[in-house]
Amino acid sequence: MAEMERSQVLLCAGAACVSSGALLVKDALIREIQKNGLENEVRLVETGCVGPCNMGPLAIIYPEGVFYQKLVPEDAREIVEEHLLKGRVVNRLLFQGPEDERKKFIEEIDFFQKQVKIALRNCGFINPLNIEEYIARDGYLALGKVLSSMTPEEVIEMVKKSGLRGRGGAGFPTGLKWELTKKSQATPKYIICNADEGDPGAFMDRSILEGDPHSVLEA
Repeated sequence: MAEMERSQVLLCAGAACVSSGALLVKDALIREIQKNGLENEVRLVETGCVGPCNMGPLAIIYPEGVFYQKLVPEDAREIVEEHLLKGRVVNRLLFQGPEDERKKFIEEIDFFQKQVKIALRNCGFINPLNIEEYIARDGYLALGKVLSSMTPEEVIEMVKKSGLRGRGGAGFPTGLKWELTKKSQATPKYIICNADEGDPGAFMDRSILEGDPHSVLEA
């Protein structure tokens, strides 16, 4: 059984951070990790969007949870040699508040302090291409329950009672949509994922598909 790494570097690989150079930062971090012989001690994980796109490229290093922002490839050496090797936080890469104070954790930033993520709860915390990481955060529990202990009618009734509605503008009740589909005599039936972005500046669907695709499949 493989040993667990002592540190994980979660690097945002969402569209905004990639456009700002995140993949170049990733390559530089890999080189420095290998150069210092830390391949078996440090794990680099590409995640979906963390949220503060204007601060990208960005990374969160665990187990401490230190948040680094506006990274460039040249920062990789200092992150590896100071933080990962010596345990010293690289203060110049921390978020700087309005009164010049440095914020070590993303939760300390005013904009994020009172946020409670629901649909985006896994984005920025898992490798979106790794099903095991999704399962480790209670992924597919709902699907397991539905497949093992509920009838289609019970599932539809539960969704109707939840009040879940589409968010495309019409607000059509999801449970009713499922009920009408089930009653339809036409075959075969298809499941279609609507990931259209009506507003080019809004990345709601894209953020979920990039950062937590299994949640879309499970839903």
